[in-house]
Amino acid sequence: MSTLRPVDLAQEHGISPQTVRNYERDGFLPPAERTASGYRRYTDRHAAALRAYLAMVPAHGYAEGGTIMRAVTGGRLDDALAAVDRSHAELLRDRGTLDAVGEVLAHLRKRAGGTDWRAPRTTQPFTIGELARRLGVSVATIRAWERAGVLAPGRHRDTDHRSYDADDVRDAELAHFLRRGHYSLELIATVVRQIRTAGDTRALEAALEDWRRRVTARGVAMLRAAALLSAYLAWEDDPS
Repeated sequence: MSTLRPVDLAQEHGISPQTVRNYERDGFLPPAERTASGYRRYTDRHAAALRAYLAMVPAHGYAEGGTIMRAVTGGRLDDALAAVDRSHAELLRDRGTLDAVGEVLAHLRKRAGGTDWRAPRTTQPFTIGELARRLGVSVATIRAWERAGVLAPGRHRDTDHRSYDADDVRDAELAHFLRRGHYSLELIATVVRQIRTAGDTRALEAALEDWRRRVTARGVAMLRAAALLSAYLAWEDDPS
């Protein structure tokens, strides 16, 4: 097995040797052996781990990518795979949302032909807590969206509690989706108003196309990350 210096690993990726050391410190790489004088001795196994971690970032994000690699280098493969599964589930949800928004656009384009789109009335109204749980966000987040004009729930006549009908749930799911893409609440409020009023769809179309590209790119990145993680695990199984 080859002996490598931090600079050898760093050069492949255009990063600094100190960054490689930091990745080892943070658990993204397995611990390196040391020479008698204290210098790190990396191997091809460490090079495989570095490739896997750097591929994790565009696929799963910095936080989840770090979680995956720390679990792998710590011998907790099931925990690593559970984190991978979470990212795939999120990506699948994004694809479903893309399809739903695409359907909204198709209906909005028919407005000139007299078609008026409304969300299907298949569910009972949600409370604010129920909506927050459905989306996996805090109640405070839902209230912030309301203050920004993203949501406009009705109120129960007797209790004055918020009541979210099917249209509100649709708007909230779209807002959640767009916030993960780092769109501003101002833009999201504009998009949601366009859906509510069946008005100009240009902003919605632009956001949709941008997210289609992002979702596709992330899916491809996940494939590459999986291949490189598998290559690293092969070193773990057969270090010779």
